[in-house]
Amino acid sequence: MLISCDLGKEEDTLIALRTMNQIKEAHGTWGAYDIVAEVNSDDAESLRETITWKIRKLPSIRAILSLMAVEG
Repeated sequence: MLISCDLGKEEDTLIALRTMNQIKEAHGTWGAYDIVAEVNSDDAESLRETITWKIRKLPSIRAILSLMAVEG
């Protein structure tokens, strides 16, 4: 997942993301996006709920680009 957040809120957003059980890793980046995060989920519905009701509800989040990994 690629995340854009409010200017100056990158560290606060990283801290909030890292407290979520579904976030395996989260790191700050330079470029078009501020944060790259790996989200783990058992199924698509659980992933959708995590993105919709946890990550997107963080007050500093401006935009998210979700990328689904495929096996093989």
